[in-house]
Amino acid sequence: MLISWIIFFFILGAILGSFINMLSDRLPAEKSIVAPGSGCDVCGKRLGIADLIPIFSYIFLKGRCRYCGAGIPQRALWVEIATACLFGLFWVMLGPSVELGISLLYLCVFITLFVIDMEKGLILNVIIYPFMMLALLLSPLYLQGDGLLANLSSSFFGGLTGFGLFLLIYITSRGGMGEGDIKMAGFIGLVCGFPNIFVAVFAGIVLGGLAAAGLMLSGKRRKGQTIPFGPFLAVGAVTAMLFGSQIMEWYLALA
Repeated sequence: MLISWIIFFFILGAILGSFINMLSDRLPAEKSIVAPGSGCDVCGKRLGIADLIPIFSYIFLKGRCRYCGAGIPQRALWVEIATACLFGLFWVMLGPSVELGISLLYLCVFITLFVIDMEKGLILNVIIYPFMMLALLLSPLYLQGDGLLANLSSSFFGGLTGFGLFLLIYITSRGGMGEGDIKMAGFIGLVCGFPNIFVAVFAGIVLGGLAAAGLMLSGKRRKGQTIPFGPFLAVGAVTAMLFGSQIMEWYLALA
């Protein structure tokens, strides 16, 4: 039964990963997410059902449009795979619960923010503001605060800490930190709560530093050239959602 549910959530994640790919293309371009239906960006041909099967259609078509042969971005495949795997992992961590549904919603938001900021260098207000409000409205549901999501007080102080910390960095660095990163840190704090916001931020900083060092060593990034920080914050947020409490307990045990 456990395997069956994992497969179900893997498939659900792959389907929503395909939807995230569509959002990541249309939201930055301020296009409707309802119409028109999915089509090839090169030839404009409307895609059929066989062209839209998550993961498998990309593999069977060898990453190319069935009609004109144009290449399909590899991102489409990796987002579907990553979302599918994470959905399965969240199911294993939480099991059937309201918290699972809300956590998966936040996961989709973080993946969308990851992709858009990685490709466009944008953290869109149309995503951040509504979900900041939603995180505050939903936080009273978690009275115990011992799950993946924060209760009301933890959410409030987590959001305040994330927003305030990045606002301070923004001011002291004289714009070295993007304004979108400030709002994203606030949103992460609302979702993960206090003190797990520190896990998310620390993980994001470490991953961002490693990525920057790797790009510099490979010659793909010059000294002083910036890279989007939002994707690393998104990974840090998911890390904090899944393992934040355990990481904080481990850290405090060492202190």
